[in-house]
Amino acid sequence: MKRIFFVLSFTSIVLDSVAQATEKKDSVISDSFYWLAPADVRAVRAGENTPFTRTNLNKKEIKTLNLGTDIPFLLQSTPSVVVHADAGNGIGYTGIRIRGTDATRINITLNGVPFNDAESQGTFFVNLPDFLSSTNSIQIQRGVGTSTNGVGAFGASINFSTHDQQPEKYLELNNSYGSFNSRKHTLKAGTGNYKGFSTEVRLSSIQSDGFIDRASSDLRSFYLSSGYQKNKTRVRLTAFSGKEKTYQAWYGISAADLASGNRTVNYAGTAHPVAPYENETDNYTQTHYQLFAEQILSTKWQLSTTLFLTRGKGYYEQYRANEKYERYGLAAPIVGGTVQTRSDFIRQLWLDNYFYGQQLNLRYQHKKTEWMLGTHLSNYDGDHYGKLTWATHGLSSNSPWYQNNAFKKDRALYVKQQTQLKENWFAFYDIQLRHVQYTIDGFRDNPGVAVNTRFTFLNPKVGLTYRKNGWRSYLSYSKGSKEPNRDDFEAGVTQRPVAEQLHDVELGIEKQTNTYQWGLTGYYMYYKNQLVLTGKINDVGAYTRTNVPVSFRAGIELQGQIQLLPWLLASANMSVSRNQVNDLEEFIDDYDQGVQVRNLYRRSTLAFSPACISNGSLTITPLKNISLLLNSRYVSRQFLDNTANVSRSLDPFFVQDARVVYTKKGKKIKEWSLNAYVNNVFDTQYEPNGYTFSYIAAGALTTENYFFPMAGINFMLGVNVRL
Repeated sequence: MKRIFFVLSFTSIVLDSVAQATEKKDSVISDSFYWLAPADVRAVRAGENTPFTRTNLNKKEIKTLNLGTDIPFLLQSTPSVVVHADAGNGIGYTGIRIRGTDATRINITLNGVPFNDAESQGTFFVNLPDFLSSTNSIQIQRGVGTSTNGVGAFGASINFSTHDQQPEKYLELNNSYGSFNSRKHTLKAGTGNYKGFSTEVRLSSIQSDGFIDRASSDLRSFYLSSGYQKNKTRVRLTAFSGKEKTYQAWYGISAADLASGNRTVNYAGTAHPVAPYENETDNYTQTHYQLFAEQILSTKWQLSTTLFLTRGKGYYEQYRANEKYERYGLAAPIVGGTVQTRSDFIRQLWLDNYFYGQQLNLRYQHKKTEWMLGTHLSNYDGDHYGKLTWATHGLSSNSPWYQNNAFKKDRALYVKQQTQLKENWFAFYDIQLRHVQYTIDGFRDNPGVAVNTRFTFLNPKVGLTYRKNGWRSYLSYSKGSKEPNRDDFEAGVTQRPVAEQLHDVELGIEKQTNTYQWGLTGYYMYYKNQLVLTGKINDVGAYTRTNVPVSFRAGIELQGQIQLLPWLLASANMSVSRNQVNDLEEFIDDYDQGVQVRNLYRRSTLAFSPACISNGSLTITPLKNISLLLNSRYVSRQFLDNTANVSRSLDPFFVQDARVVYTKKGKKIKEWSLNAYVNNVFDTQYEPNGYTFSYIAAGALTTENYFFPMAGINFMLGVNVRL
């Protein structure tokens, strides 16, 4: 039921800070697979000595950037990232692509627990309003990485952790206000550590009218985490929930309206006569329950387990004009002696699901070796059904007009080992065996199409890392495998989609000193049977995908940072890539002949895969408590489908932002800060997302392009107080 889906200094995105590099020893014991302590993320994090490409964000960096925009916009200046938003201002439905791959191919975990929707495989960050206020660290891994839990990573993974302990009690208030009547209010409190017990709680509210007409958002959330730690035992119970109501804005804007300067038009709800329907909204509540337990068995052995339940329920509502009663399985009523076969309807499309499971990890650590055995077991039980709440000529029944159930089992077993071979050499391997069983008893528009299928994947990863005197280099090979999602199965009525495979090779070198650091990564991602976009969408904005035999992504990611003066820090990153698909078949509907026209492209470019993405930043600190951050980013041309046709593409864009942060610490008030930013300083008109479809009618080929514009110059002002 959900759709495919502000500013960051590069000081936030360097691979690791100089302090981290100098404080850590070149040993497998100090690395421990990742650089944080909580056991719940140990299975998914990559550390100093693991041979994968990653970016780390710590709590301070997250806090500085968090004024209410959604999670993707905090990450938008990290390498190879492009973000977009339906409402145009980063609040509500948002999306992210990394190395050209969309959110359905990015493996997301929250404290090690999978977040991707089990069926669509999408990541709907709108269900996590203000989750960043409870996040202590984020790791982005590009490529297959160390992903072991949940759907396969086919371009990247993003891991969130909320479980850093706060040793002292605190009370914190965060408030922000900005353009489009956007505002965020957050109340946080923590007990600190008292006899081994600690508790943290958060209440949040985010609202915005949106840049696009009627693209409003009303988001509420809470977070509660309570833990106990004593000697060799740790237990923590965490619960958090998000409730969202967003006015639909997923149709985009036509090329004609965009050319005429009408950048905020919204077609949602306009089927209603006279005025747009006021409740053309998406309504969804998602609540997460996570229980963590960790026991140190000996100096060498450690056991940890996680139980989780994610409960989701909600609907989106639509006003539908002049539709037939028979479409909804209803008899046509007789009004005034006349049979009324058509009517206007108000309908709700519901999703009611449970996602639950357990993860278990047994860890061995001794001298120069760390070894881990882990399991992931999860079940997804989801009901899809539709309700009619009103019709012009009445309803003869209030029963659901469709009702389909889906059940998915996911079982994974993995073993990882990292060993220090010599003084500066580290070897790593990871083998995952994953089994998926998926059953669907029909679809809304195709109730007779049932699915009962199984997949078994073996995903190996292996690599070497070399570290010495501030240098780090690595080479790795990883295989990823991924099952089709729900829409893929429905689209493939005559020919079912098959699983995808990815072979990923990563080669990197980095240098860190007290005054500068730089890194260079080369990657080659070879896909077999990749499911790619054709440009066609259904009535809720989902793209139809088909398997292509051969495609690949190859590129170079360069990043660096230098302290030019004591008060001036310069940072930059750039990604240059080639993203190719071979032997692509494009089918265009010919309404004149009632057939499809087939076009063959021997070599073309993968959709939404820009050849160049770059970010630059200057951090100016004129006084002790004041920082000025100037950021810029450039994204080259993106194609809306895989034909590399310029007439079906997004123009390149260059955007600049500015931020000022003032921080003051004291005794009664531990810390207060004033945080102001201006996005899109030069009022650039740009569109980072869109879709296209073509057809032949009256002897002519027509191509329809739709775009999702971003707001021009806009601002946000935040005040944070910590007691």
